Amino acid sequence: MSKISFSHEVEQMCVVAKGASHGPAPIPVEGKWVKAYQISDISGLTHGVGWCAPQQGCCKLTLNVKDGIIEESLVETLGCSGMTHSAAMAGEILPGKTILEALNTDLVCDAINVAMRELFLQIAYGRTQTAFSDDGLPIGAGLEDLGKGLRSQVGTIFSTSAKGVRYMEMAEGYINKLGLDKNGEIIGYEFVKVGKMLEDIRHGKTPDEAYKANVGNYGRFNEAVKVIDPREE
Repeated sequence: MSKISFSHEVEQMCVVAKGASHGPAPIPVEGKWVKAYQISDISGLTHGVGWCAPQQGCCKLTLNVKDGIIEESLVETLGCSGMTHSAAMAGEILPGKTILEALNTDLVCDAINVAMRELFLQIAYGRTQTAFSDDGLPIGAGLEDLGKGLRSQVGTIFSTSAKGVRYMEMAEGYINKLGLDKNGEIIGYEFVKVGKMLEDIRHGKTPDEAYKANVGNYGRFNEAVKVIDPREE
C-alpha cells in the first residue's frame, strides 16, 4: 500500500474519536443476507442490456457469478454485424475473471462494455435474478433462456404508414406467412422453429422432414381470408 500523505491543515487537526461503526448494508446473495466487504463475497446470476455510443446496436449479457468469479457468460447481440464478432471475443474473455476485472477489461464493443457496467451495478447492489434463490443457479443455467435449439429469441417487425406492418421473426421463430382477416388486419401467423429444425437435421432428419415437423401457427391463422408472405408481398 502506498504511503498516505496529509495536507498541512489536516496534520494540525486534533483527533476526534469515531463513534458508531457503520458497516455495509446487507444485500441478498443467493438466498443469504451478506455484508459485502470484497469481491469474493458476491454471487448471483443476472442479465443486463447495453448499447453502443452511436446507439446502432445492443447487447444482452447474462453472467453467472460464484464467489466473485464469472463462471458462465451468455452474450447476445443485435443490430450490428461487427458486434457479433466482438461477442465471440467477449465470450472468451469473461469467464474466469472477477466482476471487477471484467468491469475494467475492454470487451471489444461499446454495447458489451455498457452491459457489463449495468450488470456490475445489479450484482454489487444485490439486485441479481437469483438474489433470493438458495445457492443460486448451476453453471449452464444461462442456456435455459435460449430454449430448444439453443437460439436467441428475436423479434423483428417492420412497418410503414403506407403499407402497414410485417412480422419477420417472433419468439416462436421465423415468420413464413401472415394471416389477414376481411379487413386486412393480421389475426395470426405461420412460423418455423429454426433452431429446433436445424437440431433435427443434425440428428438425422432430412431437411424436408425437419422443416415440416417444426412449422406451426399462432392466433387465428386458420381463419384467415388472405395469407401473405411478409418478405415478398
